[in-house]
Amino acid sequence: MKVIFPVPVEVQEVVKTLENKGFLAYIVGGSVRDLALNKTPHDWDITTNAKPEEIEAAFPKTFYENKFGTVTVVNEETKDESLRHIEVTPFRTDGHYSDFRHPDNVSFSDSLSDDLMRRDFTINALAYNPISQELVDEHKGLLDLKNGVIQTVGGPDERFTEDALRIIRGVRLATQLGFTINPAVAQSMAKNSHLLANVSKERIRDEFTKIIMSKQPMTGLRLLVELGVMPYVIRETLESVGVEQNGDHIYDVWEHTLRVVQHSADREWPFHVRLAALFHDIGKPATRRWSDEKKDWTFYGHDVVGARMTKKIMENLKFPLDLTDTVVKLVKSHMFFTDIDKITLSAARRIVAKVGPEHVWDLMKVRACDRIGMGRPKEAPYRLRKYESMIEEAMRAPTSVGMLKIDGGEVIRETKERPGPRIGYILHALLEEVLENPDLNTKEYLVKRVGELAQLSEKDLEKLGEAGKEAKEEKEAGEIAEIRKRHGVK
Repeated sequence: MKVIFPVPVEVQEVVKTLENKGFLAYIVGGSVRDLALNKTPHDWDITTNAKPEEIEAAFPKTFYENKFGTVTVVNEETKDESLRHIEVTPFRTDGHYSDFRHPDNVSFSDSLSDDLMRRDFTINALAYNPISQELVDEHKGLLDLKNGVIQTVGGPDERFTEDALRIIRGVRLATQLGFTINPAVAQSMAKNSHLLANVSKERIRDEFTKIIMSKQPMTGLRLLVELGVMPYVIRETLESVGVEQNGDHIYDVWEHTLRVVQHSADREWPFHVRLAALFHDIGKPATRRWSDEKKDWTFYGHDVVGARMTKKIMENLKFPLDLTDTVVKLVKSHMFFTDIDKITLSAARRIVAKVGPEHVWDLMKVRACDRIGMGRPKEAPYRLRKYESMIEEAMRAPTSVGMLKIDGGEVIRETKERPGPRIGYILHALLEEVLENPDLNTKEYLVKRVGELAQLSEKDLEKLGEAGKEAKEEKEAGEIAEIRKRHGVK
């Protein structure tokens, strides 16, 4: 079949070089799938009947580091990172998979058909030659792309017992592409899900990350539960399924969580916010208690318990320590305000100190997701706007003598005066000038000005100092009023 796909020159050159040496060469796998879907591939894989040593000999710079024959062709001239390293692998057949993940041995082949037969899903078993514009589709991958179906190459049981990671990869592809999973394939996934116990946590984490970062993570999370895969990803989430909540919630804990995560994706928020959305209520099942007084369920301390659980889960999946620390902080603090009447500037400052100024707005994002996940309207209510206003006030640059490039000790040294009211008057007089013209806040100018102010009488100095205090209070009031106006709160 002849097809014209937009293939970068760098990739064409690799294929052309191999062909000039007398070999067959095709772009293969996810690269071709993406091209057929009018998407730009993020990486490029090429398959050939050349053997590893023949591939290495054909290119000036390569490296070869695995037992499956893959040679990486290095192109240092391109500015596109996705084209800097292009993997070239010989046609091959795989031996027995005794560890349910990798073949015990591989045999190089002269047949493209052999290579396509060993692949996981039909939509990944497409091969394309950009020089001849030939598309090879021996397993009806194009039809499955058109119909939006995840189907295995050959029998699903055989594919999944070879490499159990293909089970969660199938869920990930269905989630990313918005495809359905063939019923027989889904049945096989559920049947063989226990084999995921043999797969490294790092590889499971990587596929799970792609599900969470997709446009429809709620779909992927549902599939993980429905197909019995979730016990091998995050078993703890299953405890939330069907757990009824109190009157404020119209959904059970799991359904609420799914909607919270989906809103974080709808807003295209970053990975750490999405993880915090997923884990924010994970401590609820463990803390659920019936209150005879309230005639309802309570979940006291679920934020603290959830933070501990989150830390354990993320460590188990081998997430980086800094990411784990950030997500744990967000989960632990997601209940930071529950009563609008208790919102104080000092409380807001404590929250900023707890999660860090770099993540306090992420906490607000988690809070917003939590609200939407309860089935509330999407517009920001007064309560949420009040939170945002208070945090912005708490993070506002201080309008005080502390902002000066000189302190009381330095004034004492420069003036040779004893500590007393005059030192305070001088500092506030300096503050008034700096508030009027921030460019004057330099050590050189302030030292010079201190010497001049020290010559004034007590009465004149006090007058300037009081004017400085008034200017400070007026500026603070103006800034806070502007912040509150912007957020529409009082």
